[in-house]
Order: sequence, then structure tokens, then C-alpha cells
Amino acid sequence: MNRAPDPHLLMEKAQEMEAVFLTEMLAQSGLGTTSGSFGGGIGEEQFGSFLRAEQAKLMVARGGIGLAETLFRAMGGDVNEL
Repeated sequence: MNRAPDPHLLMEKAQEMEAVFLTEMLAQSGLGTTSGSFGGGIGEEQFGSFLRAEQAKLMVARGGIGLAETLFRAMGGDVNEL
């Protein structure tokens, strides 16, 4: 028996994937890097990734860049089922 995937679960996973993508984009853009002698040292470097991940999740929760919807459709989801 072949069941159709749960559209809400598909969208959740698509949003998680968009958040991971945005986290990497924020890291590559230099968000959270310290400048000069006023940086927080190794602790700031270690926790900067957590900050970027949370910021990316908030971006996705507020609509993101549309990647989640594209991924959702690529995984076989139908927006009308949400």
C-alpha cells in the first residue's frame, strides 16, 4: 500500500532545509565575525553558529526566500493541501 506523504511534514522538512541553507549563507556573508580587538574570542566564534542558525529559523518563519516552497513542490507536495 502506497500512502501519500503528509504535506505538513513535507513542508516542515522543506523549511528546515531552507533554514540550513540560510545559515550557511549568513556564515559566508560574514555575519557574526568579530572585528579587531573588541571581539569575544573563541567563545564568540563557537556560539556565532548558534546565533546564525536561530536567525535563519526566524527568517524562514517570516516567509524566508521562497526556497522552502520550491523544495516542498520538488518533494511532491501540493500547496493547496496545506
